[in-house]
Amino acid sequence: MTEIKEKVLEGERALYNSNDLCIINCVFQNGESPLKESRNLDIKDSVFRWKYPLWYCKDVVLDNITFLDTARSGIWYTNNITINNSSIHAPKLFRRCDNVVINNCNMPNALEMFWGSNNIKINNSNAKGDYFLMNANNIEINNFDLQGNYSFDGASNIKIVNARLDSKDSFWNCNNVYVKDSYITGEYLGWNSSDLTFENCVIESNQGLCYIKGLKLINCKLINTDLCFELCENIDAEINSNIISIKNPISGVIKANSVEEIIIDDKLVDRNNTNIIVKE
Repeated sequence: MTEIKEKVLEGERALYNSNDLCIINCVFQNGESPLKESRNLDIKDSVFRWKYPLWYCKDVVLDNITFLDTARSGIWYTNNITINNSSIHAPKLFRRCDNVVINNCNMPNALEMFWGSNNIKINNSNAKGDYFLMNANNIEINNFDLQGNYSFDGASNIKIVNARLDSKDSFWNCNNVYVKDSYITGEYLGWNSSDLTFENCVIESNQGLCYIKGLKLINCKLINTDLCFELCENIDAEINSNIISIKNPISGVIKANSVEEIIIDDKLVDRNNTNIIVKE
């Protein structure tokens, strides 16, 4: 590989269509698309200050990188990219990418990140921003903290373990979601989705878990959660806490320590299709 070390790289497309580069301790500034259409890049201890640095790239590894806010929309249509131990301040960083791995990264301005992307792995990281992972597919997340509304809208094939999600309207219009050992807070969780499973989770959600086809809760707690399960089908819920209120479930089994209120409108649902079991 050709080594580029301790350089300030300026101007539009400064290293356009490069191959087999090792870039160390460099700064990219004052020019868009410096590495557009490049292949096989190893970038370390460097800073990106400007827009669109890694569009249409392939086979990229970055370690200890800083993406400043001005490097927004930085990585679009890029495949096979890994980012380790980095600080990502740029919004809209990923769009329509494939095979992305994020390890030990801080993403404090993650607005609209990962839209339409596929095969994403995020480990030991945190993010803040609305519309995170919208319309993305094949997502694996472990040890993650998210603060931002409308996350995962339209996404599918999601596995999340050991996360804290502070997100209103999360998991809307999703398919095939599995969340384990996590804390989730935010209104209207999971609406209009199918095949959602939560295991060993604590959930706090006003009018959460409604309009879902295929909902499974294993050893979960619903705290400060009311009007849940509205027009849900095929529910299999084991709730080890009180539920404030259940409203118009279509079908399934709901087990809970206690339920303060059950609201059934016989004009909308057949109450005989849902078995609500109170443990205490």
